[in-house]
Amino acid sequence: MAKSISANSKAGRSIWRGFASDNYAGVHPEVLKAIAEVNDGHEIAYGEDTVTAQFDQLVKKLFGSKAVGFPVFNGTGANVVALQAALKRWEAVICVESAHIHVDEGGAPEKMGGIKLWTVPTSNGKLTPELIDSQVFDMGVVHRAQPGVVSITQTTEMGTLYSAKEIKALADRAHKHGLLIHMDGARLSNAAAALGLSFKQFTTDLGIDLVSMGATKIGALAAEAVIVTDSKSARGKELANAMPYLRKTSMQLPSKMRFVSAQLNALFGNDAKVAVANASHANAMAERLYKGVVAIAKKNPSIQVPNAAEANAVFPILPAKITAKLQKDYRFYVWNQATGQVRWMCGWDTTESDVNGLLEALQKALK
Repeated sequence: MAKSISANSKAGRSIWRGFASDNYAGVHPEVLKAIAEVNDGHEIAYGEDTVTAQFDQLVKKLFGSKAVGFPVFNGTGANVVALQAALKRWEAVICVESAHIHVDEGGAPEKMGGIKLWTVPTSNGKLTPELIDSQVFDMGVVHRAQPGVVSITQTTEMGTLYSAKEIKALADRAHKHGLLIHMDGARLSNAAAALGLSFKQFTTDLGIDLVSMGATKIGALAAEAVIVTDSKSARGKELANAMPYLRKTSMQLPSKMRFVSAQLNALFGNDAKVAVANASHANAMAERLYKGVVAIAKKNPSIQVPNAAEANAVFPILPAKITAKLQKDYRFYVWNQATGQVRWMCGWDTTESDVNGLLEALQKALK
């Protein structure tokens, strides 16, 4: 199930390493330190505290002077709150079939937000302007849910990365149709590290209207945020005004918000220094794993590696019996049962030893 490396008798648990998800990793020491530092004394609840005020200023540094941010508990909550704010009751979201909002949120957008999702098939998890066009029809026809938002994931659920040029083309096409564009940035920091760009350079500057800013996957305990990139425009002002109410009704309003904001400040302060460093490390470990499995695949045609590691994920295709052997020691997910494709995720705390161990286990399983 997972590779056990030691036992922690005090906590009554074994300590192990795996490649199932970057959510499996622990909390970064800087985040734990930040939580402890704001634990003294009292602060006003529900966001009227000094720590959240610091986060408010941080958002402007990261996304531009017109940006505003709203801390929430988790990624699904961030997406549901953001999309509810952006949509009228009769509108829908255009996204890819593999989008997290479609396949990995338990129907939360539909159940909690009453949101219709218009999905399009894609082999690499990425939308294109032409795919957006394919769902923009019957506008003004009351029998069809009207597209109101385009939602993309950066990096995608397939581990692929949108370039700045691609994001700009999508934002321009969405706006041409009168649609808003939302970025699910669960791995926003991994994208920033891979692109070598600041958050603002591949969101606000390219026309992204809303961002779900992820933090949990790169070291937070429980903290994400919804970002409105331009709260001064007419639509942006509407989004920013709606967000506090929707955050409350969607059960994403932390009462002791300073502890959520403290996590975000620790990761994203100083130009997102800790967040990008953590993401850069995760990306580097995925690249190491990718090169290793490619080398093994060259000698073993039963293994395929169809895509490069563009961020912190590797998606090889393995024979079922090899996957079964590996999963006795390492936890990871089978991504496509039909093809045998699996997903190996690297986190901020993945080590070279972890990667080498999985590669060695793979070679052993092939003998």
